Amino acid sequence: MSAMTSSNVPTAGWIVWPLRVLSTLHLAGVLGQAALAGLFVTGDVDLLAWHRNNGAVTHMLLYLQLLAAILLWRPGRGPLWPALAGLGLVVAETTQITLGQARILQLHFPLGMAIFGLSALFTAWTWLSFRARTA
Repeated sequence: MSAMTSSNVPTAGWIVWPLRVLSTLHLAGVLGQAALAGLFVTGDVDLLAWHRNNGAVTHMLLYLQLLAAILLWRPGRGPLWPALAGLGLVVAETTQITLGQARILQLHFPLGMAIFGLSALFTAWTWLSFRARTA
């Protein structure tokens, strides 16, 4: 079953589910990052290694999400903006990792909140946008 874009051009439905799953897993990883950071700053210093490792897995999931968004666009004939949004998230998360490693927490914390919000919006879009169009 294929999804439709706003221009009524059929989108390859084979990429919709992988995009949904990858964006959902990425969002879960971002939420895990917030939880681990919160527990770390309350005194459980062992969770810093968990935070670092979860960040690496989460970032890898984002690259796979970006690949799925690119495939949605070409060859899937879907919109370009999800690929651009994914690229923007890659830049934001790469900056986030750099800030965290440098211990620049006054920027690391708010950027993490922004990444969470944008990831949540992107994931919601993957579930809501195509649901109405696959009927």
